[in-house]
Amino acid sequence: MPTSCVRFMVEGCAVTSVLGILEEREAAARVRVEGLREEVARLAEVLEAAEIELDRRVIAREELVEALAVSAAGTTAVTGTEAEEEAAAALAPVPGSTVPPWRDGLPVTVLAPGYQRIVGVLERQRAAGHGPLRVKEIAVELGLGATPAKVEGLRSKARRLAERGWLILEASGAFSVGRRPVAVPDTGSSA
Repeated sequence: MPTSCVRFMVEGCAVTSVLGILEEREAAARVRVEGLREEVARLAEVLEAAEIELDRRVIAREELVEALAVSAAGTTAVTGTEAEEEAAAALAPVPGSTVPPWRDGLPVTVLAPGYQRIVGVLERQRAAGHGPLRVKEIAVELGLGATPAKVEGLRSKARRLAERGWLILEASGAFSVGRRPVAVPDTGSSA
């Protein structure tokens, strides 16, 4: 009989110890859940404030566009100098803008800066006596490195320039400088 009591006591201690450990873990999990709930509530407030700010900015832009349209409609005549200024502004590159089809007399400055840099690299390479460059080589020349994401982004820009007549896409897949007029159907927007 004393042996069974000792065994029960030892087993009782072991059971109590395991229950204590589980209770501690449960309490820690409860604290973590509460902390996460508080963080979610805080992030919901931050998100709501950001959405309000975005809405305000969209409304401000729409109001400005509307006001400018009304103001432009009220303008009666444009002088020769103003017409020249507007023409120059129309040729100014806008980041993220579409690539216009190349035509004789159209300067490379009408392209957005990223596209201008690609054409510039190829022009410098041609001036140095080098042939067509692969996109990976263009990326390295631009200091972008050769990571697949950078190369693929650059490849889409170079292809767009070739489609619009600013570059020549060689059979090898490399690009070279060469301008040719192209007929580009209206495909919506392609930056």
